[in-house]
Amino acid sequence: MTPSFGLIVIGDEIMTGKRQDKHLPKVIELMSARGLSLSWAEYIGDSPERITATLQRAFRSADVVFSCGGIGATPDDHTRQCAGRALGVPLVLHPEAKALIQERMQDTAKEQGVPYEPERPDNIHRLNMGVFPQGATIIRNPYNKIPGFSCQGQSQGVVHFVPGFPVMAWPMIESVLDAHYSQYFLQNAYVEKSVIILGAMEATLTPLMESIESAHPGVKVFSLPSVDHPQWGRHIELGVKGAPDAAEMAYRDLRQGLTAFALQYGPELVR
Repeated sequence: MTPSFGLIVIGDEIMTGKRQDKHLPKVIELMSARGLSLSWAEYIGDSPERITATLQRAFRSADVVFSCGGIGATPDDHTRQCAGRALGVPLVLHPEAKALIQERMQDTAKEQGVPYEPERPDNIHRLNMGVFPQGATIIRNPYNKIPGFSCQGQSQGVVHFVPGFPVMAWPMIESVLDAHYSQYFLQNAYVEKSVIILGAMEATLTPLMESIESAHPGVKVFSLPSVDHPQWGRHIELGVKGAPDAAEMAYRDLRQGLTAFALQYGPELVR
């Protein structure tokens, strides 16, 4: 069975509005391109207690979760420590992460034209970015080599931890999807078919929606009302989503059911 996928975005800057989250729409895009869908998303500030509790739930689930942010080595970065607490395991310096971080430090020294000094205090501190929960595996970072990491809970829940920077996080998420979940690609591919209904009331159409969903297991019927659309004004986008063949049959029955109502229609939409 295809697992459920979740997203956690961590950072006070998101919660206070200093930065707008870009991860949610991008992760939806990356997954949709592979025939997958996101089941849930959660935003958390830089609170160790909340981060730990959220990760505990993720590890206790059977979900595949991407966590963005908070894996650096500054005082407001708590994600690595919280992951260890959530799993009940110590943090250790991952040997491959150590090698990659040292390689990055050497590259930086060369770019700056200065000698590489591995024992310099700031370089020793940078190794903290490779201190992960015991048993973690690394996620390579093509942008600057500083890796992320993945951990699995006892209930098969897996959390993949990547930085908060989109330029790093997005290629890392893509690489995890392609390396570990390609067997699920396209199996849950779905389409949405809908029609714009002008001036209708949702309550009038609810019995029809319920009957369509009951008659077509695996297909979801949706209703998206709007009161001030610049083109269509007050309207409802009524449609179905599911596997292509099943959605086609459900949509056919939906349109047939709508003939019992005196309605005005806008365009049909396919996504």
